[in-house]
Amino acid sequence: MIMTFIRKLLGSVVVFIDSLTLPKPIVRTPQEQQKVDKITKNMTLYQFHGCPFCVKVRREIHRLNLNIALQDATQKDVEDTLIKGGGKRKVPCLRISNGSSTQWMYESKDIIAYLQTI
Repeated sequence: MIMTFIRKLLGSVVVFIDSLTLPKPIVRTPQEQQKVDKITKNMTLYQFHGCPFCVKVRREIHRLNLNIALQDATQKDVEDTLIKGGGKRKVPCLRISNGSSTQWMYESKDIIAYLQTI
């Protein structure tokens, strides 16, 4: 019980500091942004709000000015979707749907490296 309290407290501190120090997003022309939006429209980031690794990925999404849907994996239905699709309850997880196939990408470093190629 005390560990849950400490985890929630530290998560709140991380989120607060993140909100104060958000990086400036890159600026694209409307046409370039439209192309990027088309690529990212089928992406979803499964995450916990206070998880430092999730914060790291969200910061990069913000910096890269990407429109990626966020799903809170603490919600039961979202957690079930994550486990059913990706195979495990681990965040951050980027779901990339491209037509007939879906890729589930774990590990914040891998997700960030992938997003930087867009």
